[in-house]
Amino acid sequence: MLPLLKHLSDGSEHTLRDAEEHLAEHFKLTPTERAELLPSGQQGVFKNRIGWARTYLKKAALLESPKRGVFKITDRGTKILLSSPSKIDTKFLEQFPEFLDFRDPTKSLNGAETQSELPQSRTTPEESIELAHQSLRDQLAAELLTRILGCSPMFFEQLVVELLVKMGYGGSRRDAGERIGQTGDGGIDGIIKEDRLGLDTIFIQAKRWQGSVGRPEIQKFVGALQGQRAQKGVFITTSSYTAEAADYASRIDTKVVLIDGRQLAALMIDFDVGVAPAATFIVKRIDSDYFEES
Repeated sequence: MLPLLKHLSDGSEHTLRDAEEHLAEHFKLTPTERAELLPSGQQGVFKNRIGWARTYLKKAALLESPKRGVFKITDRGTKILLSSPSKIDTKFLEQFPEFLDFRDPTKSLNGAETQSELPQSRTTPEESIELAHQSLRDQLAAELLTRILGCSPMFFEQLVVELLVKMGYGGSRRDAGERIGQTGDGGIDGIIKEDRLGLDTIFIQAKRWQGSVGRPEIQKFVGALQGQRAQKGVFITTSSYTAEAADYASRIDTKVVLIDGRQLAALMIDFDVGVAPAATFIVKRIDSDYFEES
């Protein structure tokens, strides 16, 4: 917040885009850092933090928005800069009643203590929500893998085919997926149509492993694919792959996609396989067009 307020010290009107360019240069951010997204992938971390820095400074009356899309420093903001603060954070802003009222509008400031006990955070509200959501998602993913390891190999193979069908491969589960998984299957656990017309076929290997899957296992799978004259395969495991296995899969002509336990659980969550919604929270924003007067 302090670098943003200093950027406004010239008293001129500035835009968020202008502030973004200045602060990116101030913090010497790389293009990769500027492009970093929140866990949901819906908004950039850098833009989100600038937006909230502006909101906090505005609620503390250190800056103002004379018209839509622009903002500038106030007299109070100028006085704060003259005091040469080492930093401006939410704790610093709690000296201003307007900011306290914004953070806790239910607390009456008439005769009440003006020192707030609000928790300090280095994240914006959106970041806090999304990080909490990611934490819940990680816990769910770990529980999913534990449940899968407790199921039979046949169930796991059926689960994999159902997941691929839900991802859009083939048509219905009945006609799109076919589990082989029998003695003499040549190392193939299942097949699935790549599209509803069945123009191509994808062969599946599904392994509930505890340790890392190495290159020899991938080589065996590729050999099984060649025995079926297949060009595409998906190897799915509940564990992980060694670097040698991943490198081998990336260099061969046969297209083999490796899905580890972390990716498997994420796909199951995304496509509602083995999970069900528990609660939904909607974050809303102001509809600026609604307030435009004709």
